[in-house]
Amino acid sequence: MPVDRKAVFADAAIMARLDAELPHWRYEDGWIRRTYRTNSWKGTLMVINAVGHLAEAAWHHPDLTASYAFVEVRLRSHDVKGITVRDFALARKIEEVVQWQPGREPEADLSGTPQGDLRFAYVKYD
Repeated sequence: MPVDRKAVFADAAIMARLDAELPHWRYEDGWIRRTYRTNSWKGTLMVINAVGHLAEAAWHHPDLTASYAFVEVRLRSHDVKGITVRDFALARKIEEVVQWQPGREPEADLSGTPQGDLRFAYVKYD
């Protein structure tokens, strides 16, 4: 049976899905939200660009707040004014990309940014 991509979740269902799938995200004021801490303006811009690419590719656009050392991502389906499967799907993809740490993968062919050198600091990983 196909899923109705515009069906709005009830608050309890949103909280349950966040707990199960996206523990660093929260539900507040009708949005699912995540704040990514960065080490600098450079890191903030890189997070914004990554989120922007994913949102445009998905054709589902979050609201963003940016500062020197953080980016807040807020998702809700504007057309139905609520949280739908589209919001959870994009949140999972954003989380996967922004929190990716190649040097910590079992087969680390990519080393990731140098740790301990603030010239290369990017995201403050969870």
